[in-house]
Amino acid sequence: MLFFRGRTLALMFFTTLLAPVLVSAQQGLPLTLAEAERLALEDEPGYAALRERAGALGEQAVVSGQLPDPTLRIGLANFPIQSGGFSTEGMTQALLAYRQSFPSGKSRDYSNERFASLSLGMNASADARARDVRTNVRKAWLEAYYWQKAREIVTGSRPFFADLATITRSLYSVGRKTQHDVLRSELELSRLDDRLIEINRNEMQAKAALSEWLGENASRPIAETLPEWEQVPPLDALRGNLDSHPFIAAADARIAASEANVVVAEEKKKPGWALDLAYGYREGYLPNGDPRSDFVSLSVTMELPFFSKNRQDRSLAAALRERSASKYERTELVRHLSSLLDAEFARWQDLTRRTMLFESLILELAESRAESALLAYQSDAGDFADVMRGYIDELDTRLDHLRLKVERAQSYAVLANLGGLTQ
Repeated sequence: MLFFRGRTLALMFFTTLLAPVLVSAQQGLPLTLAEAERLALEDEPGYAALRERAGALGEQAVVSGQLPDPTLRIGLANFPIQSGGFSTEGMTQALLAYRQSFPSGKSRDYSNERFASLSLGMNASADARARDVRTNVRKAWLEAYYWQKAREIVTGSRPFFADLATITRSLYSVGRKTQHDVLRSELELSRLDDRLIEINRNEMQAKAALSEWLGENASRPIAETLPEWEQVPPLDALRGNLDSHPFIAAADARIAASEANVVVAEEKKKPGWALDLAYGYREGYLPNGDPRSDFVSLSVTMELPFFSKNRQDRSLAAALRERSASKYERTELVRHLSSLLDAEFARWQDLTRRTMLFESLILELAESRAESALLAYQSDAGDFADVMRGYIDELDTRLDHLRLKVERAQSYAVLANLGGLTQ
């Protein structure tokens, strides 16, 4: 028994010691895009808030379909105030009355439909929020990826520029090159260091933007691999998927709710009514010596909608205007999303063409030009300024290519949101 207890205490001790190490190791693991999406959606407050509102509207739908609470009335009727008591007058009685009201027409059923539609719309808004969160996380992750890779590219190029400056100083010391070449090499090396400072600042800003969705996980290094988003469906197919976008579904639900609200307003023109049941207890005796009988009363109360011009008619007019506004809002939303889709698809095509041009021609030409300028300079047939310009252009070309790939992936993220792509 003591042996097992000792093993348990030892295990707890080593677990306590290893916990910070495990957390540190977790923080050092590369953050993939799939993990970033999962972490962002796990505990997203905006999404959770919309789901709670949807649940609240669902509860309200149940409430609106119920009858009003009945009322109970207890009282004393026809009690003589000048003389006598409870048994003096024949009409004196203790009353116990029950009333149940019934709203006009089928207004309860249509009120239930209205809140149920609003609940569906709020759930659709929550789905749209999830799509937006996924898109924003993707764009933020990709931006952090760009600056991390840019830092790696520039840092990897710095030793070459440092060696170039060292060689130039050596050649200058033996009289083969001019001081101008030395100053130019040192200037470009300093500019490279300045660029690294700027890249580090932008990388920190990108990680800060990512932390809005991921918290402390945003400080982890970004995974080295971009998602393989090489193809998108044709524009017509994306437009077809746009009709099932959660934003459109939420707009349709609001229209359905406004339709139910119109019917509720129409039902309000019908009279509501109430049923009253009362029991009256009496004491005393009749002249013939018999005890006085108790009373039972039953009555029906109905509303008389005589003055409907400024109440029911105005309510119906307001409901009709709300329905019309909901339809206009849906039309505006469809146009807006269609415009965004067309613009983003054109951007995707442009970025795809430019990326292919860089990979098939521009990258190779930039590298060849830089190498050619260096060979010419080494054989005293070229200018050092051409060497520096060639390698700086080659570095800029690689960074431009990286930026194109990242922007193309960000464009895909937007198309996936609008076109309902699963990947």
